[in-house]
Amino acid sequence: MDVSDAATACSRVRDEVGGAVVADREFLERVTLGILARGHVLLEDVPGTGKTLSARSFATALGLEFSRIQFTPDLLPADVTGTNVFDETDGSFAFAPGPIFANVVLADEINRAPPKTQAALLEAMEEGQVTVDGDTHQLPSPFYVIATQNPVESEGAFPLPEAQLDRFTIKTSIGYPDADGEVELLRRRAGRVERSPSVGRVLDAAAVDELRRVPETVRVDDDLLTYMASIARATREDRRVAVGVSPRGTQRLFETARAAAVIAGRAFVTPDDVKRVAEPTLAHRLVLTPDAAVNDVDTRDVIATVLDRVAVPTVDEPEV
Repeated sequence: MDVSDAATACSRVRDEVGGAVVADREFLERVTLGILARGHVLLEDVPGTGKTLSARSFATALGLEFSRIQFTPDLLPADVTGTNVFDETDGSFAFAPGPIFANVVLADEINRAPPKTQAALLEAMEEGQVTVDGDTHQLPSPFYVIATQNPVESEGAFPLPEAQLDRFTIKTSIGYPDADGEVELLRRRAGRVERSPSVGRVLDAAAVDELRRVPETVRVDDDLLTYMASIARATREDRRVAVGVSPRGTQRLFETARAAAVIAGRAFVTPDDVKRVAEPTLAHRLVLTPDAAVNDVDTRDVIATVLDRVAVPTVDEPEV
């Protein structure tokens, strides 16, 4: 699969999901970016805006095995990863896999569970494996977590630990539809018998494996590497920020910029690719100072300021 084929595949997936979810193109592209960059996606919004439907629709369109975990205050880590079960027939213990053993795992309302259970996802998200009673179990490949969360201000919500937020490649939100979008939502509902819309399969596991290798072929100019590193350093130097973008975050910026180039049908990254992915890739990784938090500073505004301050390199289109 080359860049052109990958761009077409991504477009087909977005179109299929867009037929079920009333959302703007930017939202659909951001989720696609996370998947193409082999990362995990966090969707934050108030209840009822279509977060769960979006995650399920992407899994179906990708043709991957899907599992849903409803996070609740009484959910235990073993309920996520699985546990060893005693087999009375031979007196041994056998591992019973938990719902995390799937290609696409929907972690629904992840911030409804206490931090200990949230942390059960950490190893899985970073290493593609889980450890239970000292034994390591590999997760299926490809493996993606699409998590949904309600705003922290919502009743019964636990804020995600910084270490876990840093594991999400993309954080985005759907938002309320505009007036035309809400009418379209009702029109679609009137045109079907089932409550939930159906989504067709566009790809399969083998095609997804090919698809996510394509960004590795995308060229990134040295000046752009310096540009991305400068953006990360600038977040650490901003007076409103207590903890800036980590080196892991810088790498995720690099990966999502390459994915953005693929979606655009290009085999090279431009400064505009970096700018387009910076906010959804980096904003959730920032920790504000107490003063900035009290003054309701938005981390997205910090990223916008950084992008304005950092000099943008001039990159020539490579010769074919």
